[in-house]
Amino acid sequence: MSRMGRKPISVPGNVKVSIQGSTVSVEGPKGKLAYTHRAEVTVSFDAEAKEVTVGRRDDSREAKSMHGLTRALVANMVEGVANGYTKTMEIYGTGYNVKQEGQQVAINVGFANTVKLDIPAGVTLQIQTPQSRSDTMPAVFSISGPDKQVVSELASRIKRIKKPEPYKGKGIRFQGERIRRKAGKAFGAAK
Repeated sequence: MSRMGRKPISVPGNVKVSIQGSTVSVEGPKGKLAYTHRAEVTVSFDAEAKEVTVGRRDDSREAKSMHGLTRALVANMVEGVANGYTKTMEIYGTGYNVKQEGQQVAINVGFANTVKLDIPAGVTLQIQTPQSRSDTMPAVFSISGPDKQVVSELASRIKRIKKPEPYKGKGIRFQGERIRRKAGKAFGAAK
């Protein structure tokens, strides 16, 4: 059996778990999430021990591959509704900035038009850096929500707008991400 798949998921006291058929519903202070698992695996909840366990019906290849995945997805749901997930991002570059306009995020990264993306339901955007900033100070913003997949997907879509370039480091990156820098051309080299 999968080592991670066998590991039980402990449920905090402020989280409610309900299983109906193949649908697992989790509700907590940060929101409510649901997941429908495949028929190859089984999910059970022990209310007294406050643990969710994931098993598999047989030892087929599909059941083995879905065992650990289902356990990870349910564990992410429990963690998300209890504490939430946050991705902090930085935008480096002169004149580059980010704004929230209703349910959209507007990103200005040197293109002719401002790039706008819709913010999914349940996800919040918090801009932490004031608009008046120096060139060396990045625009910092964070994306948070209970669903890890939705938060990560939005962060990835924002980063794809303008990936950091290796010469000056301008672009959008995750906080703490290290950009491998290259040396530019050497001007006035001796002959």
